[in-house]
Amino acid sequence: MKSSSVSRVLAFVAGSVLAVLAFAAAAQQYPTRPLLIVAPFSAGGDSDLAARNLGAVIPKYLKQNAVVLNKVGASGAIGSEHVKNAVPDGYTLLLARVGSQATLPALKPDLGYKWNDFSFLGILELNPYVCAVVADSPYRSFGDLVEGIRKNPGKLKYSTAGVGTIHEMGPQLLFDVQKLGKEAAIQIPYKGGGEAATALLGKHVDFGCSNIGTALGFIKNRQLRALLTTTPERFKEIPDVPTAREAGYPALERIIGWSALYGPPKMDRRLVALWGDTLQKVGADPQWTAATEKIGSVPHIKSPEDTAKFVQEQYETYYRLGKSLDIVLK
Repeated sequence: MKSSSVSRVLAFVAGSVLAVLAFAAAAQQYPTRPLLIVAPFSAGGDSDLAARNLGAVIPKYLKQNAVVLNKVGASGAIGSEHVKNAVPDGYTLLLARVGSQATLPALKPDLGYKWNDFSFLGILELNPYVCAVVADSPYRSFGDLVEGIRKNPGKLKYSTAGVGTIHEMGPQLLFDVQKLGKEAAIQIPYKGGGEAATALLGKHVDFGCSNIGTALGFIKNRQLRALLTTTPERFKEIPDVPTAREAGYPALERIIGWSALYGPPKMDRRLVALWGDTLQKVGADPQWTAATEKIGSVPHIKSPEDTAKFVQEQYETYYRLGKSLDIVLK
């Protein structure tokens, strides 16, 4: 090898080593500037609320502010891809949701990312799933709603936070179990859970199934009537509402929402460990716990390792459901 070629190789190696050392030093000092948490759905929805609750307590533990950016569109894919393509330095993070991180990868083969194309930092919370109608709806129970769908095939409308989200999967699972057909009711997709709930309040749709967070306030003040929740036991905030099993539809227990914190792929393992430790502290924080429970979520911190296992199980659940229902998102 010529001396000039050797010099170039040595220069490249030296530069790579220096870059690694510089990154390691930066990781040890992290964070030195504000953090960005990308919420891939609209303001007022579950991802937005979860991101803001987390961002409010981050300064206590990392001595830096966390700014929330709502980067919406394509059922959460636009915000998710933004984080996937970000520099893995820990300054751009994703408020991951079941819809954008489990159902969408399971149902859309040409999606720009896979379920495991991220650094898993931790599960934050579980979101009980609820099906509801407006307060003066003629459907007084979930059984009434199912019978209404059966008698009026393709007539009733339901709101969702986008095609392929958990909002759609509950009704689709119901249609499958009850042998009603995929088009038993008409899906009206919106940009997020907040807009989907508003559509139900405005009577633009007949019913909606969603994570309870965006609907809880409307249920408690009796603007919406909850017909069931998918929790194993009755949700303490609305104890009069039956569970799916009590209502006679136990298959719906398979649908439940969650929020997690992700980073771009290939984040330094020390940053991943730091976030794992930080989220454990967040989980014991009274401010965060109270804020999380206030929006109807259940605090449920998991380690990075357990988060990866949990998300894989969720992905596989929706992949199997998509196959059995022949749901493929274009």
